[in-house]
Amino acid sequence: MSPAPPPFSLRHPLRWWRERVRRWWQARLPLSDQLTLTQRNVYILPTRPGLMLCATLLVLLVASVNYQLNLGYLLTFLLAGCALAGMHIGHATLRGLQLQLLPPAAQFCGTPLHLDVQLHNSRRATRHGIGMSLAGQSDWAWVDVPGQSQSALQLAFLPTTRGLQPAPVLNLETRFPLGTFRVWAVWRPAAQLLVYPQPEANPPSLPPGEPRSGPSGHTAHSGSGQDFDTVRAYRRGDRLKQVVWKKAATALATGSEALVSRDSEHQQPAELWLDQRALGGLPLEAQLSRLCAWVLMAEQQGLDYGLRLHGQEIACDQGESHQQRCLEALALC
Repeated sequence: MSPAPPPFSLRHPLRWWRERVRRWWQARLPLSDQLTLTQRNVYILPTRPGLMLCATLLVLLVASVNYQLNLGYLLTFLLAGCALAGMHIGHATLRGLQLQLLPPAAQFCGTPLHLDVQLHNSRRATRHGIGMSLAGQSDWAWVDVPGQSQSALQLAFLPTTRGLQPAPVLNLETRFPLGTFRVWAVWRPAAQLLVYPQPEANPPSLPPGEPRSGPSGHTAHSGSGQDFDTVRAYRRGDRLKQVVWKKAATALATGSEALVSRDSEHQQPAELWLDQRALGGLPLEAQLSRLCAWVLMAEQQGLDYGLRLHGQEIACDQGESHQQRCLEALALC
């Protein structure tokens, strides 16, 4: 029997300590969906080309001193002055920039979730070459922010677990204008991301409905004496195909703005309940995945449906708000 592999901290001690220091430092950052970059949260260090430039300047200076080269002095201090000016310009590119994270929309697990960030520039000069990425990732999105204007950046990542999750830490950097200095900032948003369960790819058909326990509701008789038209007052979230447009046109012609919709309770003789207890033989995540697929399926078919979870019950209804309420319950289960 082969021995167990050593823990990560023993195999890569330097990387392990660096990761611990990074997490400790990020935990000390304040949570905020809006951030103004100042001298306190903007950092600067030379890049590898910048270190090579420093070494080159040192060699030029030593050679100029040894051989008394006036042109060598001129070239050395000219390059050094350009590097210092580039350091100042690069730091000013981020200093004073205002960041705002727009409220993120909920998404299904396994589907890319997008973060929209607004960058506001209050000064007259354009800020060039500003990049942003998720902490620990190498995919950068770059943008220029015009003077006294704003630009938008969109970052995407793939959530692997459902539920309410904190927004990932964001890195912001620029190497403008010479690439010899890296100016960066770390932003820790306060937003919470809601991730729904991943819908089952090929779910079975919807479960059979249960007989309705309450009264059948209001039924309006049509003028012909033959057809029954079951209607009710329009409710927010009703589908357009449920609206009785002929009655709506008549109401508008008489000066009334009241809309009516077909009563789906009478079109659907049984109550459709999506019950978690009926899926007891499946693991928890598989149960939630199937219930999520059933919620989408029932909403697509225009059915009234309810959701029963352990310790929670959502009454039968339909519409976008009802679907969102059911998906949130599944995500937080």
